[in-house]
Amino acid sequence: MTPAARPLTPLTLVSGGSASLREAAIAQALPPQQANAVILEGLANSNSILADLAEQNLSPSSLQLLRIAPGCLCCSGNLVLRVTLNRLLRHPPAQLFLSLADATHIEQLRSWLSASPYDAWLALEPDLIVT
Repeated sequence: MTPAARPLTPLTLVSGGSASLREAAIAQALPPQQANAVILEGLANSNSILADLAEQNLSPSSLQLLRIAPGCLCCSGNLVLRVTLNRLLRHPPAQLFLSLADATHIEQLRSWLSASPYDAWLALEPDLIVT
């Protein structure tokens, strides 16, 4: 299916708070009964609510949880994020969340995700700011 022929995948950028608070906010915002995906920036936490949810899902496609090593996703982690997104969007989820450890460059990231080729694949939703 070409990118123009498929519906856009809603993407929510999540920032602020600690990693566990961002994960809890995402867990609450996950649409039920849909194939969701979450990209987390940073190392795994021993009490990851999203990892628990991914393991509890009956269907393997219910929640896809991907991790990217810490680093600015706009700058140093740009290539890793591109590769991760490109692989994920081959079989796009119904909803995608991207958790940022540092929101310093969130506007540049939004701009980058709004440009080609991602403008044909993603619909940027309002940011989810965790306090």
